[in-house]
Amino acid sequence: MRRKLIKGAAVVSMDAAIGDLPKGDVLIEADRIAAVAPSIAADDAEVIDASRMLLLPGLINGHLHTWQTSLRGLAADWTVAEYMQAMHRGLATLFRPEDIHIANLVGALNQINNGATTLVDWCHNNPTPAHSDAAVQGLADAGIRALFLHGSPKPDPKPGQKHFSEVPMPRGEVERFCKGRFAGRDGLLSFGLAILGPYYSTYEVTKQDLALARDLDLFASMHVGGGKGMVPDGFERLLDDGLVDRHLTIVHGNDIAPDTVRRIADRGGTFTVTAEIELQMGYGDPLTGILHEHKAPISIGTDVEPAVGSDLFTCMRLTLQHERNRGIIETLGKTGSRPQRSAVTCRDALTWVTTDAAKIAGLDDRVGSITPGKQADIVLLRTDALNMTPMRDLVGCAVMQAATANVDTVLIAGRIVKQDGRLLVDDLASKLAKLQSSGDRILADFKALPSRAA
Repeated sequence: MRRKLIKGAAVVSMDAAIGDLPKGDVLIEADRIAAVAPSIAADDAEVIDASRMLLLPGLINGHLHTWQTSLRGLAADWTVAEYMQAMHRGLATLFRPEDIHIANLVGALNQINNGATTLVDWCHNNPTPAHSDAAVQGLADAGIRALFLHGSPKPDPKPGQKHFSEVPMPRGEVERFCKGRFAGRDGLLSFGLAILGPYYSTYEVTKQDLALARDLDLFASMHVGGGKGMVPDGFERLLDDGLVDRHLTIVHGNDIAPDTVRRIADRGGTFTVTAEIELQMGYGDPLTGILHEHKAPISIGTDVEPAVGSDLFTCMRLTLQHERNRGIIETLGKTGSRPQRSAVTCRDALTWVTTDAAKIAGLDDRVGSITPGKQADIVLLRTDALNMTPMRDLVGCAVMQAATANVDTVLIAGRIVKQDGRLLVDDLASKLAKLQSSGDRILADFKALPSRAA
């Protein structure tokens, strides 16, 4: 792979030792960042003119159910009860492996188009090994960096079957992946568990799933929210039993007691916020403020694609502005006046999709900042567009002004996957047509279910 020199960009490195460069160069050798400086000479390198661009680390979407891509817009007005009933007990049961594949492929391509180079794919519609394999292959075919989280479906049990809350993660299937496709850590794809946890399973199942994560040294993520948990004191019990550590990430968790949130963070557990969905579903205030005050890392994600858009620029803004409003109102109620400065800044928001997100996903040795030695996951935003001119503050404009339309160039591990505003993918139109056909068939089958006959 020829060396590449990104020339003349405004650089937000997210590396404290490098800082921000109003004008700088980034040299890439093979899949790695070789150097970052105000000016770099490399006569033999392919030059990417970035003189009218803002350079960021590739963004990281910390939580997305990519398998739902073919159902965009369907859940825009749904409550959490409607989502659980229609999605998990109806629509999800109608997906074939090929539906999962095209959804993950197009969903991941959309993330790249939006400037996200890493995706945490929370896959909880894998009733067979073929479904799981198709999901992973969809991510691989897209060329994205991804942490694939192996979950479990949540249909209504058939006669003689256990309820999903009583079924632990299938060790044999997990070990198949660990010994097979994910035996090494050198590729773009890595592996973890999307477990049920004490909100959606018995305490014994939760213990078994966390023990499996520890045994195999795997990232384990669990949903927490959307109603009364099966084990109301589940997290306190997990803490008391010494089962919370760096392997555990909690998604949502809005109604976990603040002291328990802090205890989880102190034990190495982490949290992912999906503010837009949490607000739609009425989970309560996102945990952003508590975690920020506690100096705990935060990742954010877009979550449910049938309900909300999946670009991280919108996600950053909404999460940041909701937390600012919540904090201001809280301070006003306590002191009678508003704070003089924002407690949460645009740079904080950018950490949620770069350095913090990389740390939580266990990828901070590879990505998350523009640091020599890390892999070259890079996004270039056009700054000569109507919505970005003039750019008075690099981070402020990146977080509060930028949009997908500004994403000009994307590199993943040094490979250009979007250039001049165009995804470098073969026959995108046929992929979109296949996604359309897949969703049409699933919805037709859904309407034909006996429970939907009326």
